[in-house]
Formats: sequence, structure tokens, C-alpha cells
Amino acid sequence: MIYDSILARSFSKHEQRKLGCGAFLTSLIIVFTVITVFKPYLGPLRVLNLRVSLGAGLEMLRTEEILSEPQQKEITRDKKFKPICSTSEPRSDVCQMSGDIRIHGNSSTVFVAVTASGTAIFPESSSWKLRPYARKGDRAAMEGVREFTVKMVRSSSQYIPNCTHNHSVPAIVFSTGGYAGNHFHDFNDVVIPLYLTSREFHGEVKFLISDKEVYWVEKFKEVLKHLSKYEVTDIDGETGVHCFPRMVVGLKHHGEFKIDPSRSPYSMKQFREFLKGAYSLKRETAIKTRDGEFRRPRLLIISRRRSRSFTNEVEIVQMARSLGFEVIVVEAFMNLATFSQLVNSCDVMMGVHGAGLTNIVFLPENAVFIQIVPLGGLEWLARTDFGEPAKAMNLRYIEYKIGENESSLWQEYPPQHQVFRDPYSIQKEGWPTFSAVYLERQNVKLDVGRFRATLLEALNLLQM
Repeated sequence: MIYDSILARSFSKHEQRKLGCGAFLTSLIIVFTVITVFKPYLGPLRVLNLRVSLGAGLEMLRTEEILSEPQQKEITRDKKFKPICSTSEPRSDVCQMSGDIRIHGNSSTVFVAVTASGTAIFPESSSWKLRPYARKGDRAAMEGVREFTVKMVRSSSQYIPNCTHNHSVPAIVFSTGGYAGNHFHDFNDVVIPLYLTSREFHGEVKFLISDKEVYWVEKFKEVLKHLSKYEVTDIDGETGVHCFPRMVVGLKHHGEFKIDPSRSPYSMKQFREFLKGAYSLKRETAIKTRDGEFRRPRLLIISRRRSRSFTNEVEIVQMARSLGFEVIVVEAFMNLATFSQLVNSCDVMMGVHGAGLTNIVFLPENAVFIQIVPLGGLEWLARTDFGEPAKAMNLRYIEYKIGENESSLWQEYPPQHQVFRDPYSIQKEGWPTFSAVYLERQNVKLDVGRFRATLLEALNLLQM
């Protein structure tokens, strides 16, 4: 206020206005001069704290960069990427990676080489351990599966090995350990997951097999040849370093003997079409008896010799023939090229719950599948393993649960024994006990009078 009073007294109003304008112009000139002189020494004033998610199980990576606004937006866009490994699925861990991928089979280690200026930021210490077999959580199965380590290492690091074999196609690493060798587990744990994982490559993919069994590769050679154009590699014994532009470690799995179309572009119907091509199967659909075809419908009975066998096969065959069936009795065997042709030639297939029923994948469309369910509260297992999958394959499914008098256990235990009255109490004793009683020691003597109605139902389904 004092300063204003003095200024008012010293100058007229016109002179005050001129003085104010001059002072404002002088200030602008001074500011402009300072900026011009010191501009080279000035930089961006803000610090960007960039956080990039590395997926489940990893800490957030924090990097501090001094960036201009356009640079901030560019980095934020470029640094986004999908997680390398997915460990959230209940049955299978799967790692998918692209870029400079190197695998040293002898040490079961996969190196993902990354650069500081790459399209994604990774912590050099990141690593995952997994067993590439689709039965995670099953301790007994996974004990026989080799563990692999997936490591992220800077390409300039001294710890990343040099390539000795360079490949231009992707690779898939999987195991034939676990329960492979059992026909059901061959398909459920390996073949179907391998189809799910590799089909998108249209043959341009190389298979790296861990825990390799020669007989398994021979058994499924037609499948392997139709999924990959390249020879399989026994990766465990490789002392060199194989380098690929893309790699998948582990196999996708959707559940027991199934493909979920909502999670994949494929289905069990497409998988069966693939098998028809791989094994040159000719029949598309089962016979329709109402169309007046000259041949009788063909019934395939899957025979078993060690357990859950039919003890009155001859009687069953005679009754089936009396109804007009052509009957074939055979035990499932290793040569799938031959056996698949036999199954594909049949219209109805029946057998006691067991691995041999896996061969329903070779039946023609609209064929009838009859599953004989033994005692032991096995209905849930029978439907999960074969009943529901059969429907997804466009097969007509019939379930026949045997009575107590049709089980060989009837001769071993008294009628009031918990084996008959409380199977769940046997289940509580653990799988070894349950399996020994209901799967390993139980055989079946079908009541042909009662079972006759089931075969008549099959004939009626073939007319539809």
C-alpha cells in the first residue's frame, strides 16, 4: 500500500501505464534470454515409473526411465506381453515362448534369451519348473516324468549356452512317462493333449520327447507323422543345444478324454476325423438297419484276459447271433493300424469298463457303444472316462450295470459284506485296496437273459 501511494504521487496516470508496459516487456526479454542460454542443460522434468506384469507368481517389475510424454506412451504399448508359463490349470502346466529359445536336453533346461531393448522386459532371474505330462497333481504318475526348467537369461549373459543345432520351425516338449503304456492314458494324457497343442502348426513343428519309450513311438507313429513333418527327437540324451524360434513345453489338457470346443478351435469330432485320416479309416457312419442293407450289423466284443473278463463269452456270442448280429470277439492289441480298421468296421462295440474301451475313437459316426459297469460304485468313473466322451463323439451310448449275481465277487464274499453293501468304505481305504477288489479281482458273468434287452436297444438305435 505504501509503495502504491508513492508511485501514485510520483507519476501521472498516463506515465504509470507506460511504465507498467515497459516493465512487462523487459521481463519477457529476460526470461527468453535465460531459456536460450540454458536450454542445452535442461531435460524432461518427470520420472516415469513403468510397471509391467509378468504373469501369475511373479513380482511386478519396476523400471525408472526419464522420458518425454510421447516416449512414455510408446514404451507402455511395446512392453506388454503374455505370461510365459501358465500354472493355473489343474492338470497341466504349459510354457509358451517365442524369440531366441535354446534347449539343453541333457540338463533339461530351456533358456529364453532376452535383450534389454526387446519387445518385453523380463527379470533375468525368472524361472519355472514343470513336468511336461498332463497329469499334474497325480504324484504316482509324475514321479516318472522328468522335470524341466525354463529360464529367462539376457542374451549377453555368460550363462546362456551357444547353439549347436538351429531349427526354423517351432518345437513342442512333452513326456511319454507317467502312465503312458496304458491305452487309456496314452490317449488321455498324451495323444489328445498333443493334438490340441500341435494342430495349429499344420505339421510345421518338431517334437522333443522326454522319457521316450521306443514302443510308444512305434505304437503311435501314424499319429506323430500326421501331426509333425519331422523326426521326433529324444531330447533327454541331447548334449548339444537346439535353438528354435518358438517353443511349447507341456501339453494342453481339457479334462478326461475330452476336448472343450469353448476353449479350442477343435473338438472331439474333429479329433476323430484326424484319426480317420491318420489310419485311413473308410467307414463314415454305422449301418442303418431300416435301410435294407444286405449285411448284418457287426458287434465287437472287447475281450479281457487278466481281470474284468467275461466268463461266459460263448453264451454271450450265441445270444447276440440269435438276434441277428455278426459277432467278433477280440482283445485289444498293440498294432493300432490294424486294430483301428477292425473297430471302424463295426456298428456296435461292447466291453467291461477298462482301457480297451478307449478304441471307441475309431468307431464310425452313430455307432452304438455299450459299457458294462462292474460293482464298486464305478458309475461316476465309467461316465467320466467313457460315457460322456462317447456322446461328444456322436456315438449312441448305453450303460449296463451288472447285478451282484453277475460279479465273481459273489463267490468270494458273503451277501452282507461291505464289498456289496458299502463300496465307498472300500474306497476310503485308498486306491490300492479299492483297485485290488473291484478292478483286479472282479470278473463278469453276464445274465444273457437280462442283457438281451440291451442288445435289442442297440438294434433299435441303429434304425434311427
